[in-house]
Amino acid sequence: MPINSTTHLVLIPSYNPGPKVLATVRAALAQWSPVWVVVDGSSDGSGEALQALAGENSGLKVIVLPENRGKGSAVLEGITQAEAAGFTHALTMDSDGQHPADLIPAFMAASQAQLATMVLGKPVFAADAPALRVNGRKVSNGWANLETLWMGIGDSLYGFRVYPIAPLKNIMQRNRWMRRFDFDPEAVVRLCWEGVRPVNIDAPVRYFRPEEGGVSHFRYLRDNTLLTWMHSRLFIGFLLRLPLLVWRRRAVS
Repeated sequence: MPINSTTHLVLIPSYNPGPKVLATVRAALAQWSPVWVVVDGSSDGSGEALQALAGENSGLKVIVLPENRGKGSAVLEGITQAEAAGFTHALTMDSDGQHPADLIPAFMAASQAQLATMVLGKPVFAADAPALRVNGRKVSNGWANLETLWMGIGDSLYGFRVYPIAPLKNIMQRNRWMRRFDFDPEAVVRLCWEGVRPVNIDAPVRYFRPEEGGVSHFRYLRDNTLLTWMHSRLFIGFLLRLPLLVWRRRAVS
């Protein structure tokens, strides 16, 4: 039976996810309730299929955005509505089956034990994971740890994580960025700047091949250009905050 909560929900941003989405959502529903899906302007029929599933399961809510706005925008819409409904924390996961739904209760329990933290998945890759994706993230991780004076971000890009809603929403409302592929790494860096401590938990990640129903919206040149611009502005922000960050590190050491 799924665990029911009035404070923690599962939030799944979804854009043209392919056939894996229904299995992903069902797997999440088997572990937790409620589960909310934000359909980010999908044109593949997944929105209609999810709404039909919601009609059969009271633990599922589907929010449909009229056009594609990006992952960060979808998360912002979801957490804004969630906070209005009384929720304090959201576990985000991808809609394409890459993230381990069976670990939802463990991540939620870690969050409930330390409400002021963010619980970050640290990916454990299978042997067949694309080397470009595995090795490429090391650059972003290195920058994220520098920009936070090594507060403990295990992985800056893995989207399976539990956020405290209020500080994340406040950061996003003050910031024009964090709306697309740059959401995950920028969110953890800026939350660290706000004093939200990361807690890391190992979690497997699986990349599905197209013949297995896998869908990837990652575009190497476009998304790495976006990450480069993101870390450029974050580094400037880091330099401006450096005295405060140094003081915090000394205060807790």
